[in-house]
Amino acid sequence: MEKYDLIIIGAGPAGLTAGLYAGRYRLNTLILEKLYPGGRILATETIDNFPGFIGGISTQELTGNIQQQVKDLSVPVVLEEVRELDCGSKKVITENKTYEARAVIIATGTLPRKLGLPQEDELTGKGVSYCATCDAPIFRDKKVAVVGGGNAAVEEALYLTRFASQVYLIHRRGELRASAILQEKIKQNSKIKLVLESTVSRLDGSLRLQSITVKNKSSAEEQTIACEGIFVYVGSQPDTAFIKGSPEKDEQGFLVTDQEMKTSLEGIFACGDCRKKSLYQVINACGEGAVAADSAQRYLLNR
Repeated sequence: MEKYDLIIIGAGPAGLTAGLYAGRYRLNTLILEKLYPGGRILATETIDNFPGFIGGISTQELTGNIQQQVKDLSVPVVLEEVRELDCGSKKVITENKTYEARAVIIATGTLPRKLGLPQEDELTGKGVSYCATCDAPIFRDKKVAVVGGGNAAVEEALYLTRFASQVYLIHRRGELRASAILQEKIKQNSKIKLVLESTVSRLDGSLRLQSITVKNKSSAEEQTIACEGIFVYVGSQPDTAFIKGSPEKDEQGFLVTDQEMKTSLEGIFACGDCRKKSLYQVINACGEGAVAADSAQRYLLNR
């Protein structure tokens, strides 16, 4: 069994930053990531509000730079999905291996919420998507829909206009929740059509998505929109189902920590979007990663 001072689960901005600081503390550290380094932020093409980058920076470049810093400190990032974390023994179990750590940082972020409609799973990858940056080129000169009203939904709707001929932005409220500057961009883009106070009630298509049915919440009237793609941005849920040992969580499953990123269990820390907080942004995820690594190294010094 491989043993480490610290195992970090998740290689998004929070986990990578925790790895960067752990490397500087010279802790024997392993980072485990189930998909690819960078995390869900890579579902967005650019980040415009990260301090120091006038005009924005691509998410791939930003996370790639952090990953290189981690690599330069000889902290390995291994692509293995964690199936179970036993918080008591601090054993981290993947499909092929079991690792043991003296301390663990959970930085697994979130998973996209689904619409919960029939055929959603069957049509995923066949018109239903949760990542415009990944799939937008497939829909060149085609009509698509985006569901959601927050920053992520609006950013991706704007990105999709580079490829699609028409983008329907569907939101259940009468106004969007996105930042004012993004809403201004929406109004200036003729390819985007707002469909407010509405929800998607049906997906249609056999081999691929062909149309969606949208229901107005006020009038209960339904309309069919012909489109070949639908991109879902209706919120997130914490990726914490693999954790055994019952650290304190809120009603939605987000991990509860103190300001030092300590969970309710000794030697178990959490940072990034899997923890309960008021702001879910890359900038504070990185800060939390630094705090979590610092707290972990101070915990280990006293063991």
